[in-house]
Amino acid sequence: MSIQNKNSLLKSIKTHRTKAVLITLAVIFLVYFIFLISGLPSLTKLENIDPALVTRVYSEDGELIHELFKFNRVSVPIEKIPEHTVAALLSTEDRRFYNHWGIDVKRIPKVIFVNVTSFSFSQGFSTITMQLARNLYFGFHKTINRKLREIITAIQIERTYSKQEILEMYLNVAYFGEGVYGIQAAAKKYFDKDAYDLTIEESATLIPILNLPAYYSPFNHPDRAYSRRNLVLRNMVTTGDLSRSEYDSLSQLPIKVKEFLAQGKIAPYFTEYVRQQLQIIGDSLGVNVYEDGLNVFTTLNTKVQTAVDSAIFLNLSELQSRVEQKLIPLKKKLNLSDSIFTEKSKVQIAFVVLNHHNGHIMAMVGGRDFVESKFNRAVQAKRQPGSAFKPFLYTAAIDNGYTTIDKFLNQPVVVNNPDGTRWDPENYDKTFGGLTTIREAVKNSINLVAVRLILEITPAAVVDYAHKMGLRTPLRPFPTLALGSSEVIPLELVSAFGIYANQGVRVEPISISRIEDRYGNVIYKTAARRNEILSKATAYIMTNLLETAVNEGTGARLRWKFGFTKPAAGKTGTTNDFTDAWFLGFTPALTAGVWVGLDDPQISLGRGESGMVAALPFWADFINRVYSYLNIAEERFQQPADVIQLQVCEESSQLAGNYCPKILNEIFNIKYHPTEMCQTHRSPSVNKKKKNVIF
Repeated sequence: MSIQNKNSLLKSIKTHRTKAVLITLAVIFLVYFIFLISGLPSLTKLENIDPALVTRVYSEDGELIHELFKFNRVSVPIEKIPEHTVAALLSTEDRRFYNHWGIDVKRIPKVIFVNVTSFSFSQGFSTITMQLARNLYFGFHKTINRKLREIITAIQIERTYSKQEILEMYLNVAYFGEGVYGIQAAAKKYFDKDAYDLTIEESATLIPILNLPAYYSPFNHPDRAYSRRNLVLRNMVTTGDLSRSEYDSLSQLPIKVKEFLAQGKIAPYFTEYVRQQLQIIGDSLGVNVYEDGLNVFTTLNTKVQTAVDSAIFLNLSELQSRVEQKLIPLKKKLNLSDSIFTEKSKVQIAFVVLNHHNGHIMAMVGGRDFVESKFNRAVQAKRQPGSAFKPFLYTAAIDNGYTTIDKFLNQPVVVNNPDGTRWDPENYDKTFGGLTTIREAVKNSINLVAVRLILEITPAAVVDYAHKMGLRTPLRPFPTLALGSSEVIPLELVSAFGIYANQGVRVEPISISRIEDRYGNVIYKTAARRNEILSKATAYIMTNLLETAVNEGTGARLRWKFGFTKPAAGKTGTTNDFTDAWFLGFTPALTAGVWVGLDDPQISLGRGESGMVAALPFWADFINRVYSYLNIAEERFQQPADVIQLQVCEESSQLAGNYCPKILNEIFNIKYHPTEMCQTHRSPSVNKKKKNVIF
């Protein structure tokens, strides 16, 4: 082969090799490019940037009471972000922001030189847009692949959004340390204010946190934060956003942080109850309550909640002290250590306040300390109500033709239960009496009268009424039910009492009134669920009976000791061995109930800790406060047209005549009232031996 042919062959081989290498490189580049773009967000995703936002929970009176989030981020429009905040950001992070298209090409040579000479990656050339891409999609792990994807995505973002939109997105998604994302959450966390209220020096304090959140934390490293803040202020002077005199003044100011710690402090049992309701609602609506930036408007009234919290704070320690003293013999008997005794002897409490007109839960407490125990006794605990159950018995009677002047013998009775057990009930004070009216029995909570009445109208009838009035727990249809032997849930019991105050209408308790999406659109609204359970006449007569209990009977301490003089009705409740103590009460404005006891139902509060002694003081303190806080006007319970007032003879229970020695002014359902004149006292001669004649 000639030399010429050899050269030609070699040249041909070389050309083919070159082509092969180029093709190989092209294939590798193509594969790598496909690999890169496969990790990029889709165009649809870029055009619909939707970062996770905090769901904010508000009280009925507009207070922020809780936040739910995966990322603590609250969106705020660019118009509500101070210009000096933007200036502080750009002067430090991206001075040519308005002049580049996602990449600041002019910075690249300097960055390469510094990194090569220092053998490190100490310098970066990320623009605000690249940082936005990183925050949204790629995280902070340093790799060439991530950086290239970041660059490509930044270019696409610049093509899709305006500079102002990019700034708004960045300031709403960037991480500012301490678990908060976005300028609004950062302003709240570090300075307890909204973003639009940030001062220049506060903005300059926040910007360095973007790079090294822990290192420049003003909470943990105030000196570093101070030094870096002043560097940002100097940058603002360089860019013309701050004058030298302003810098001289601001740079001397100390950093004054004020950490926002509101979450969980206001009504924690209520907000946890709301969270549970939200999860159910969220599933039905197809929304994520932790990421979708919802605004949840609840029924809680912060003033009413404050009244409840104050009443508990002022009364619980005294009750706790009494209970501990009474439990000392038990401690010795069981040889309990101090720590175990302290735990077992903790008095717990449940307190619920309802607006019985619309079902709004105005306040809720489910225990003495939410941090210690998340168990919400207001909605989860099942406890015996004792005599607080008696109104259901008397409701069943009044609704079926019994009257307040019907009499029953207040004498011992022996009951054989359906399960074969024998029951010998007795009165709280161990006394007996003669024939006693229903009004007197309600007023003084006389057990033996209640037992005789339930034997007459049957336990099954009482169970039916209690369930119709909203109690959902199983109720054993035994005669012992007359004294509250079956367990109930506090919220349900309070709601049932609200039926009396609401003229026979039950409104299902609700905690959430409406939910808005992040744009302010209402996506859920709760409609009040009303059911007429009792006639207006029955509801009013029961209200009147329970007023007597408060004015003259077992609840009278509300008047003579605690000084509440406005119209109110209610009932105490005490279970066997003083295990549970209750007071349920209502006014024309609201219904509230309180339970106190120990979590272990085998342990008593101690002898004498009845509903009137242990529970009523909480309710009394609350009602006095709430009427003062809300300036509630005095209002009386409205007597319906089908309830009439008649004068009757106390002895005969017939219409009073001129010669009856003692006359009662009583109310009756117009369908069930005495119609005959007294046949016992028909002339003065019948009464000549009576000394107390009342006309």
